[in-house]
Amino acid sequence: MNTCPQIAVVIPSYKVCSHVLDVISQIGPEVSRIYVVDDCCPEGSGKLVENQCQDPRVRVIYHAENQGVGGAVMTGYQAALDEEIDIIVKVDGDGQMDPSLIPNFVAPIAEGDADYTKGNRFFDLEKIRAMPKMRLFGNATLSFMTKLSSGYWDLFDPTNGYTAIHKDVARHLPFHKISRRYFFETDMLFRLNILRAVAVDIPMDAKYGDEISNLKISKIAGEFFFKHVRNFWKRIFYNYYLRDMSLASIELPLGIVMLLVGLVFGVCKWTHSLHSGIPTPAGTVMFSALPVILGTQFILAFIGYDISSVPKRPFHLRKRPRQNNT
Repeated sequence: MNTCPQIAVVIPSYKVCSHVLDVISQIGPEVSRIYVVDDCCPEGSGKLVENQCQDPRVRVIYHAENQGVGGAVMTGYQAALDEEIDIIVKVDGDGQMDPSLIPNFVAPIAEGDADYTKGNRFFDLEKIRAMPKMRLFGNATLSFMTKLSSGYWDLFDPTNGYTAIHKDVARHLPFHKISRRYFFETDMLFRLNILRAVAVDIPMDAKYGDEISNLKISKIAGEFFFKHVRNFWKRIFYNYYLRDMSLASIELPLGIVMLLVGLVFGVCKWTHSLHSGIPTPAGTVMFSALPVILGTQFILAFIGYDISSVPKRPFHLRKRPRQNNT
């Protein structure tokens, strides 16, 4: 029989004094430890919690310098690992996330169906109407980019910070490499895919009140695009060439080369025909179109293989020794 797992909640705290105490008060008895990480908060949220919160589960950790949400979460992860907590849940301190949903995030991990769970605000199409339109568009765009870069084609809402993770997975994450600021949640998915961890979406509703967002889309758009491209090629190299090779390892480069050759050849012939006034022969057109068509097919075949390769067996179960039945 499996014993009930110990659960901890990590709350990154930066300018959340008006909400953090209420968030803590809503955390249920299934949680045995609460880590409030004061990320050099100018409002002194850590001191506020220490002075006004009487919950014995709460431990406040201070950062001497602001490290961003990723840095605060990883500090909480490390504290939980040091205390051998089984499942670590991350909840923001701004009141947007309902702490009563914690059992929903923990259950798939405790039951051995997942290594990592994250919130998805897009399950209920009626309720997402309450989401600001710009945030809705941004999440849809980022979700598609994250599918490509992380390899989790079945996940959506990548910037959702309501998450839970098994200790065996957290222990194998390269904390020093993970992005510490706004790209944190997306970079986590990339790192999890490299471990071949199983990640699952959990339906949730978003609450938008008087919280102040520090995220400025115009400032991070270029950074996000560059990091998505970087993570995509890293993942392809790690999963399709360094760790293993398959037919897909041939399809992608062959498809890219054929597509580029066909496009370059076609543009050159089209430009020559435009300047000379001489129509391009049908055979030349076909000689240009064929590699474009084949290259596109090879790339689509690779994407199909990549979609079917989403991790399915939980990492933390693979790490356990097999038991012999006699």
